[in-house]
Amino acid sequence: MKHWLSLTVFFALASSSAAVPTANVTATTASFDNAYDNAKGSLDTVACSGTNALTIATKGARTFGALPSFPRIGGAPAVAGFNSPNCGSCWALTFENETINVLAIDVAASSFNIAQAALDELTGGQAIQLGRVNVTAVEVAPSACGL
Repeated sequence: MKHWLSLTVFFALASSSAAVPTANVTATTASFDNAYDNAKGSLDTVACSGTNALTIATKGARTFGALPSFPRIGGAPAVAGFNSPNCGSCWALTFENETINVLAIDVAASSFNIAQAALDELTGGQAIQLGRVNVTAVEVAPSACGL
């Protein structure tokens, strides 16, 4: 009976005129760390410095500033630790009516921790005043971060 009900609900939703999102949207927060603002910062100092180290590392990028999305970089919850297979994933972060794409280069336990310049871009220059903001996060194609 439960399976029949689940299928009925599924087909009702699928046939409704409401749009059903295809990507997982996650409500989380974003804060900033000025370490990610340093264009000369070494990729050797972040979790994404192992053999899974961003596809960018194989293209010769060794500093934060050499990343195509700099300064829209930082830590993401998807990066569980050193050499995570999620290194180099790209995330669309939305705050109010603004969205930016952020390249995951480091660990962030349960929320995003990005460059101040990126959070300023997302919040209309209010990163310092707001500190941490509620965002929605959706993983997007790496090409959205210049990969």
